[in-house]
Amino acid sequence: MHFTFGSPFFLLLLLLLPCFLWCREHNRTYYFPKLEWAGRESALLSWEPWLKILIYTFLVVALAKPFVYDAAGNQHKKGRDLVLAIDASGSMAQSGFDEKDRFKTKYETTLDLSADFIKHRFDDNMGVVVFGTFAYTASPLTYDLEAMESMLKMTTVGIAGESTAIGDALMQAMRTLSYGEAQSKAIILLTDGYHNAGRSSPKAAVAKAKEKRIKIYTIGVGKSSDYDAALLDTIAKESGGKSYAAASAAQLKEVYKEIDKLEPSPVRGENYLNQRLLIFFPLMAAFLLLLGWVLYPKRSLLLGDGK
Repeated sequence: MHFTFGSPFFLLLLLLLPCFLWCREHNRTYYFPKLEWAGRESALLSWEPWLKILIYTFLVVALAKPFVYDAAGNQHKKGRDLVLAIDASGSMAQSGFDEKDRFKTKYETTLDLSADFIKHRFDDNMGVVVFGTFAYTASPLTYDLEAMESMLKMTTVGIAGESTAIGDALMQAMRTLSYGEAQSKAIILLTDGYHNAGRSSPKAAVAKAKEKRIKIYTIGVGKSSDYDAALLDTIAKESGGKSYAAASAAQLKEVYKEIDKLEPSPVRGENYLNQRLLIFFPLMAAFLLLLGWVLYPKRSLLLGDGK
């Protein structure tokens, strides 16, 4: 169990405590023929200011909303293992894909939309594979999605060669997924070309994905004549995924939204679990002290008002 305050800024009111001892009060004036007849009483020696301090302190603590909570949160992630396999071949350097910014290349637009997709995955264990003539893991499976996004932005067109090795991309994505322990695993393959390089065939990669029960979602980027739509459709259907076509940045954004619905990410839990407010205790303490002060039988005599 841990202790904290819900509104700790109210504790700044405790800085006013010295006023109970040293701030002057407007009192009734008394006249004495001889000053030696009136004794001096220090505020530090009087019980009344200290009682006021206690009551005020308890009220401020109650205002700050003290509570205890159980720190044993949900440490086991419940998301899925998900790998983005992104084509970085030479054809991804073409511009005009984004209608709002015609100078941006298809690859730059893809990175921006992929980064936005990553931000909404919450507790998923995600990785990135970049492929061209060959495929490599740009980011291993990680829950640190901000770090993965940074690694993705460091890649450029042609970093893995100019050709398109779809089979190798899928194989590398499955190797990356092999380090995850989630029961649900998926690959999002994004390409704008035909399979024309690599050691592994797409057919062999799909067979392995079916064996491991890994879904593959394929996205064809650009004009339908630019990529092998039939191959992407076959890969998706045989693996239990779905195939998409995105002729523009706006369509790619919608594709990511649909995949996000088909493969929803669990919502992250709250930081404070099993909260128990403790406001009642300082309030009760302040009430009892205030009640004792009011009902104290000799209070009038101690204040000098009695006869």
